[in-house]
Amino acid sequence: MGNQEESLPHRAQDAGEFIAAMRHLKERSGLTYRQLERRAAERGETLARSTLADVLRGRTLPRPELLAAFVRACGDDHRLEGWLAAREEVAGRAAAEGSATVRRTSPHRSAGRKPALMVAVAATVALLLAGGVGAWQLYAPGGGEPTGKAGASRTAGPPHLLQSSAPSPPSAGSGRLSGWVRIRPVTAPRLCLTDGRVRDRRYTPLVAVQRPCDQVAPQDTLLEPMGGDSYRIQWHHPDYGMGCLKVLSRGPGAGLLEPMDDCAEDSRFHIEPSGPYVNGTYVLRVDGQGCVGIRGSGRSEGTEAVMERCVGKGGQVFTIEPAR
Repeated sequence: MGNQEESLPHRAQDAGEFIAAMRHLKERSGLTYRQLERRAAERGETLARSTLADVLRGRTLPRPELLAAFVRACGDDHRLEGWLAAREEVAGRAAAEGSATVRRTSPHRSAGRKPALMVAVAATVALLLAGGVGAWQLYAPGGGEPTGKAGASRTAGPPHLLQSSAPSPPSAGSGRLSGWVRIRPVTAPRLCLTDGRVRDRRYTPLVAVQRPCDQVAPQDTLLEPMGGDSYRIQWHHPDYGMGCLKVLSRGPGAGLLEPMDDCAEDSRFHIEPSGPYVNGTYVLRVDGQGCVGIRGSGRSEGTEAVMERCVGKGGQVFTIEPAR
């Protein structure tokens, strides 16, 4: 837990220090990105965890409405006015310093720097091209290991889990599945089941939707056998951590599938073949709730996954294959 003094916004002299104060507030709250997003949604506010993660690892001031949603979600409501005032002060100081810099810089000086700047940019581009994967690793968000596919073998797990022992990838012809996988609806084979937002915005937290398979990274999907044909479906993300899919049974998100931080809240999915095992196609059934299906067997990007009466065809049939 962070020291409360470190999250006092009025002490910030620039955007970097202000963002650092926001990070300390999040640490002091003890809440994950997913929990903060859910708390904001309960207030009718939007606090996308992907956007918040970008803000907290950057050096750019957040929009006032995002800052307000974040502070309230962290339980720091009583200091909200102070946070907003401090943000405006930092923004004003940066604008004033920028204007002063422009006034101090003559046209002749600016023109004199252009060739040197162009040479520096060209050298940097050449270095990045020569560095290949090394350049990706150097500029990976948050530092440390790269989060793209160039970083590590999928059979070893995603980069942020390399120190853990990962199950072996599934074999399409076997009766038992486990490991890092892609789940693709047969009605839209170029799309994969991953996180996204419902189109009508009736529920703001991230839920299961279908999106292009090449846009799923850096999130990874893990099937964890729980006995028999029962599985836990885990999503792993370097920023958001691990979430286990749960079928929501009430409220505005009823029927949707949401990743939960606490895997004790998850749903157990019976993954049953929809034909011979060698086909690699399955239905995902949850006791007493039905089968997972793409709403209306839709083929378009962003269509959400929902619980439906089991019919075993159309958008309820999925291909499960090793992640490559």
